[in-house]
Amino acid sequence: MTFPYDQARLQALVDGFDATTAAVEKTGREAAQFQPRSRGVTEQDLAAIERYAKSPNAPKEFKDLQQRIDSGEFSWQDIAAGRVMDEGVQKALATGVPDLQRAYTAIQEGQDIDDIIESGNPSRPTPPVRPARGDDDEDGPSVFKEDAW
Repeated sequence: MTFPYDQARLQALVDGFDATTAAVEKTGREAAQFQPRSRGVTEQDLAAIERYAKSPNAPKEFKDLQQRIDSGEFSWQDIAAGRVMDEGVQKALATGVPDLQRAYTAIQEGQDIDDIIESGNPSRPTPPVRPARGDDDEDGPSVFKEDAW
C-alpha cells in the first residue's frame, strides 16, 4: 500500500539525484577543458641546458650525456619528459642539478645567458655586508694585551 506522502518523498529524492547528476556532469565538462598553467620545460630552456652541457665548465658526466645526445641516442626532450632515465642520465643530472637550478634562477632573474654559460657557475646574490659600527666599546676589546685583565 502506497501513501501520497511516500510518492512525494520519492519524487523529491529523484529530483535531488537528478540535480546532483547534472552538477557532476557540468563539473566533468569543465574539468575536461582545464589546461594546466605550468609552462613546463620550453625549447629555450632545453637549448640553454644544451649550451651549458657543451661549455668547458660542465661536469664530465654532463658532457658524457651531451655526447650521447649528439650521437642520436636520445634528446634533451626525452630526458625532460622522463622517457630516458638510465644510470648515466641519473649520474649526469645528479652532478648538474645544483648548477642547473642556479642557471635557471639566473635566467629567471634576467641575467645574460651567455654570461651564465661562460661562468659555469651562475652568480648568486651576495649577502649584504654589515657596515662597521665604529663603537668598539660595546664589543669589548678587539686587541688583547698581556695586561688586559
